[in-house]
Amino acid sequence: MKYLTILLVLLLAVSLAASGCTSTTADPAPTPGTATPTPTLTPKPTPTLKPDTATLGEKNAAAKALSYLRYSAFSREGLIDQLEFEGFSHTEAVYGADQSGADWYEQAAKKAEQYLKYSSFSRSGLIDQLEFEGFTRSQAEYGVKAVGY
Repeated sequence: MKYLTILLVLLLAVSLAASGCTSTTADPAPTPGTATPTPTLTPKPTPTLKPDTATLGEKNAAAKALSYLRYSAFSREGLIDQLEFEGFSHTEAVYGADQSGADWYEQAAKKAEQYLKYSSFSRSGLIDQLEFEGFTRSQAEYGVKAVGY
């Protein structure tokens, strides 16, 4: 029984230490005639939740954009064109591409790599092809550099 009491006291001490309560002394009583500062609690701001204003078409375009990006690389413009080809409106397609979270520079690098798996290109030819696909000049140059040109 003595060991059980010691074990319980140790467990209590460990749990108090883990919760940050290391002191068991009470706050001293205020001296008569002195004001005791009243702690003020500032309320935590409640996060403002934005209402989901996306239409069903926009949500579906976003899902479709992610689906396309899982198996192939696209420029932003190329992805918008593909979503429009699928029947999404321009507004839905733009929303879908913008919600994809794609790094368009990384997409250019992946697209350059895909091209080089199936065909040979000069550096300038590969840049031209990536620009034709809708990548900006900067994105195309990044993609070509990423594959070793």
